[in-house]
Amino acid sequence: MPTGSPATPRATPAAPPPTPWVAPPRSGSSGPAADGPGPREASRQPTPSTPEPAAGTSTVPVRTAAPATSRTTYEVRRFRGPVRPAVVSTRSAERFAERARAARNLARRQIAYVVGGTLLLLGLGYLVLFSPVFALDPARATVTGAGTVVAVDQVTAVVARHEGTPLPRLDVGRLRAEILQVPGVRDATVSRDWPRGLTVALVSREPVAAVPEQQAPQGVAAVGFALLDQDGVQVGRTDKAPAGLPVVTVPVDDPRTLQAVLSVVRQLPPALAAAIGGVSAQTQDTITMKLRDGVNVEWGSADETALKAAVLTALRASPAAAGVHTIDVSAPRMPITK
Repeated sequence: MPTGSPATPRATPAAPPPTPWVAPPRSGSSGPAADGPGPREASRQPTPSTPEPAAGTSTVPVRTAAPATSRTTYEVRRFRGPVRPAVVSTRSAERFAERARAARNLARRQIAYVVGGTLLLLGLGYLVLFSPVFALDPARATVTGAGTVVAVDQVTAVVARHEGTPLPRLDVGRLRAEILQVPGVRDATVSRDWPRGLTVALVSREPVAAVPEQQAPQGVAAVGFALLDQDGVQVGRTDKAPAGLPVVTVPVDDPRTLQAVLSVVRQLPPALAAAIGGVSAQTQDTITMKLRDGVNVEWGSADETALKAAVLTALRASPAAAGVHTIDVSAPRMPITK
């Protein structure tokens, strides 16, 4: 180019337009964005070429804008547990059916157990309370302790009133009260003897003294002797004075004196009691005895009966008492013999 000639303007090529950024399509979305190219496809598209300069012009390198970088976005979702398939598998359905069958079988078994237990209890209740398996049989009743004054057949007759009653339903208290009404029975104990028996243990009112009757009982021609137990209850009578019992003579209208005499007789040793022929008293403190060998005993009151009995037994066994007609033990620590 000649010096001094006017400068020719340089042609600057136009910069290519930037590549537009297109958002990636969402899954399942529809519309125009879904039909366009994705981010990667857009980055792979060829960049428009730079036009060639016109003839007679020179080119100067010019920095152009870098193409836009493609970006990928991600949608963040919160995890809410395992996602169940829409269709249950055949294996799971079988398990569910098996569990349902097991639950039904368990319910049936429980109902069967309850019904069976109830029927069993009802059967046992009928067997024990109403069936004749445990019914009372008077022939299997045992009576003990009748002594000398209680009639066993009268006690058996009372038991026979309850024949056929199952033992669990038998009113033992009522039966005992009925047995106590039998003459000569002081106390009684009634116990069941399974499966159908009964045991009756009696405490009889054994006579300890004979008291002359003031008048003959109705239907009896002559007076006799009333047999009294240790409580003063008459347990029988006899026409003659019994050989083994002392005859007691006390005022008829003085029950305290009678009780004092019976208390002394009850506490005597058997050997000494058998040696006494009679006892008399006008008051509680003037009890006297007549021995069968003819010796009179001044007993006094009912106090210290055991000591008085021991002193009297010792004096009777002593040789010094030979020929003695009266022994006074009213003061047992200072006895007197006459």
